[in-house]
Amino acid sequence: MKEKSYTELTKLNAMKRKKAKTYVMDLYIDMLLSEIHLKMEKENLMTLIDKAIDERNREKFNELSIEFNQLCKRFGN
Repeated sequence: MKEKSYTELTKLNAMKRKKAKTYVMDLYIDMLLSEIHLKMEKENLMTLIDKAIDERNREKFNELSIEFNQLCKRFGN
């Protein structure tokens, strides 16, 4: 078995750190996009709920409220 030189070990170590950093960055980006999507979906539902209230549409209000509550439960908010 051939032993690796100091230079080779340093390069391998740098590549491993870069892969770990890339993974963490990808994870962070995914979390950020999920958060943005959740906020947009909640804002949209709140707008529709407000519209249902303004129109005094109880059936639509109940339907949208249930959907909003399920969304909050799904994401722990």
